[in-house]
Amino acid sequence: MRRYAEDLWVPFNRDLEATVDAHALAEDTDLVAEQVPWALDKLETTDYRIEVAVDPEADDGSGFEGTPAGFIATNLDPCPSVFDRPDRVIVSDIYVREPYRGTGLARELVECAEERARTEGCPELVLDVDVDNERALGFYRKMGFEPLRHRMTVTVEGLDNEG
Repeated sequence: MRRYAEDLWVPFNRDLEATVDAHALAEDTDLVAEQVPWALDKLETTDYRIEVAVDPEADDGSGFEGTPAGFIATNLDPCPSVFDRPDRVIVSDIYVREPYRGTGLARELVECAEERARTEGCPELVLDVDVDNERALGFYRKMGFEPLRHRMTVTVEGLDNEG
């Protein structure tokens, strides 16, 4: 899990931090030390899953076979009986390291999530994407994803109670 956090999770979030205005990482914490127990705790549930793509041909000298190339994290989202919607699999994170972009790996990772949805009996695959992440928006549209909702945010101090 430590290698996943170092080689994939931190670079993924650093890329988002550079691309998405609202995505900033804490400066005063050891990101890997915080992420590892959080992810391990999530993985103890049956709802959360991380699929890691490894390039078996690349050797980064770490002693592990292959080099991590990308990952996709998904959550199972069963529908409560009070709503009329299908169960879903939510793509919570997806990342492909720079040397592997444009190779079809992102599509393969989404296909892993699609397979999980089929296996779980979920007819829908959903995700959130930041409005200023144009590369991701274009990729998801190309894959067939369509906007369903708009998530809006406001700081508590910025809330206009008179409007």
